[in-house]
Amino acid sequence: MEQMLSSFQCDLSSLSWEIRALQDQSVAMNLRLQNRRNVREKLGQLLDELVVPPAMISAILEAPVTEPEFLERLRELDGKIGAVKEQAFRDTLACADVQHVLDKLKVKAVTKIREFVLQKIYSFRKPMTNYQIPQDSLLKYKFFYQFLLGNERNVAQELRDQYVETASRIHFSYFKSYTGRLMKIQYEEVAEKDDLMGVEDTAKKGFFSKPSLKNRNTVFTLGNRGSVIAPAELEAPIIVPHAAQKSDLRYPFESLFRSQHYALLDTSCREFAFLSEFFLVSGNSAQELFDAVMGKTLAMFLRHMEGFVSDCYDGIAVFLCIHLVLRFRGIMAKRNVPAVDRYWGSLLALLWPRFEHILELHIQSIQSTDPQKLGFLDTRPHYITRRYAEFSSAIVSINQTCPSDRSDALLSRLQMEVENLVLRVAAEFPSRREQLVFLINNYDMMLGVLMERAVEESKEVEGFQQLLSARTQEFVEELLAPPFGGLVTFVREAEALLERGEGERLKGHEARATQLIRGFSSTWKSSVESLSQDVMRSFSNFKIGTSIIQAALTQLIQFYHRFQKVLEQPPLRTLPARSDLINIHHLMVELKKHKPNF
Repeated sequence: MEQMLSSFQCDLSSLSWEIRALQDQSVAMNLRLQNRRNVREKLGQLLDELVVPPAMISAILEAPVTEPEFLERLRELDGKIGAVKEQAFRDTLACADVQHVLDKLKVKAVTKIREFVLQKIYSFRKPMTNYQIPQDSLLKYKFFYQFLLGNERNVAQELRDQYVETASRIHFSYFKSYTGRLMKIQYEEVAEKDDLMGVEDTAKKGFFSKPSLKNRNTVFTLGNRGSVIAPAELEAPIIVPHAAQKSDLRYPFESLFRSQHYALLDTSCREFAFLSEFFLVSGNSAQELFDAVMGKTLAMFLRHMEGFVSDCYDGIAVFLCIHLVLRFRGIMAKRNVPAVDRYWGSLLALLWPRFEHILELHIQSIQSTDPQKLGFLDTRPHYITRRYAEFSSAIVSINQTCPSDRSDALLSRLQMEVENLVLRVAAEFPSRREQLVFLINNYDMMLGVLMERAVEESKEVEGFQQLLSARTQEFVEELLAPPFGGLVTFVREAEALLERGEGERLKGHEARATQLIRGFSSTWKSSVESLSQDVMRSFSNFKIGTSIIQAALTQLIQFYHRFQKVLEQPPLRTLPARSDLINIHHLMVELKKHKPNF
C-alpha cells in the first residue's frame, strides 16, 4: 500500500507540473495572438490609408465633377493624401510606393475642380432676371474649395480672386443701374431751399397750395409717408422701376431709399453667409472678404447719398431715412450679420447733420419772419403754425418707436420759436380780445394736429395744453367783462372787504347792489345769447367754441352764486331788490339751454 500510494503521489506531482506547463503555454499563445492582432490592425489601417483602389482612380479620372461619386471619391482622396503626409513624417517606406499615384490624382482633381468652379463663376456674368447671384448652385460643391485650400492654395486663391472680382462687378453694375432707374420715378417736385416754415405764402405761389400728390411730395405733412417704416412695408418686396413707369407711379425719396437699401440688406446677408460658408472664413477675415466683394457698391451708395443730402430740404424724408437705417441695422443684427455696420454708421453720419441743418433753416426762417409782412391777418389759425403743427407731429410720431434725444432738442427749439412768432403776430391785433382769439385758435389747431399723431404724454402736447388753458381762462374773463363786468368787480371787492373783516363798509353800496340785481335780471338772457353767438363766430373749431361757452357759463354761475352770498351779509340782507334775484338752480337750468349741441 505504501508503494502504491508513493507511486500515486508521484503521478499527481507530475500531473501538476504538466498543468502548470500548459498554463504557461496558453499565456504565451494568448500574448502572441494579441500581438498579431495588433500588428494586423495597424497594418490593415495603414494599408487602407495607403492603398489606392482602382474605383477611386477611375472616378477621379473619368467621372464628371457634378456626379456624387466624384465628390465621394474626392473626400477619400483628400483623406489618403493627408494620411500619406502623416506617415511620411514617420519615415514609413511604403509612402514612396503610392506618392506618385496620389500626386497624379491630385493634379487631375485640382484641374477638373478649377475648370468647373471657374465655369460656374463665369456663368454668373451672364445677364440675369433676378438681382441675386445664384450662389446655391456653387454652395453644394463647397468641399471643392476645402480640397483646394488643403492641397493647392494657389488655385484656391485664384478661384477666390475670380469670385471676388466677378461678384463685385455684378453687384456694382446691378445696384448702379437700379439706383439710376429708381431715381427716375421720384416725385418731380421736391422741397427746395425756399420751402421753409417761415416763408410767406406769396413768396412761392402754388407750392403750398393743394399739390397733385401724383407728381409731388408734401413738405410739412406726413400723410401716408410714415407707413414706409411700418413692419408691413419695411420688408415688403422692392420697387420694380419699369413696372412703376408703366403705371405712371411716383414715389417720395424715402420709399426709393427703402427699396434700394432693402435690396442691399438682402444681398449683403446672402453674400456674407455664402462667403463665410464657401470660403471657410469668419471674424475679421469674413469682413475683409465681404468688403472686397461689396466695397465698390457701398462706396457708390455713399456717393449717391452725399449727392442727395447736399441738396435736400425735405426734413421728413431725411428723418424717415434715418429711421429706416436704424431699423435695417436692427434686422441685420437679428440675422447676426455685422458686415454692413460701418456703412450704416456712415449713412447716419451723413443724414443726422443734414436733418439738423434743415431744422436750423426752419428755425431761422421763423425767427426772421416779420408779422407786418405777412399780409392780411385774421384770427383764424395761421398757415405757419399749421405747417409747424404738421411737421412737428410728423417728427414726433416717427420718433415714437425709436426715441432720439437729438431730434427732441431741435423740436424744443422749433416749438419755442413758433410760440414766440404766434405772440408777435397776436401783438399786431389792436384789441386784447382779438389777440386772445388768435392765440386760442392757433394753440387749439396745433394741439389738435399733434394729438392726432403723437401720444398725449409728449412734451409738445403738454406745453400747448398749458398755453391753451391759460389763454382760454383769460378769454373767458374778457368775454364776461362787457355784460357782467360790474357784477364780477363788485363780488371781488365785496369778498376782499369781508376777508379783511370790513363788512360794515358794504352799507354804502346798497344802490350799486340794487342796480346790479335789476340789471342782471333784465339783461342776462340777451347777454348770454349774444355771448354764445359771438364765441361761435370767433372760433374756427366748434369744439373749442363749445368748451369756451361752457367755461364762461360755468364761471358766470359761480360769480352769481358768490354775488348772492355777498347779498346775504347783514348790511345788504334787507335790500328790497333781493326779491328780484334769480334762483341759482333756475339759472343753471336756463343756461343749459344755451349750451351748443353737436
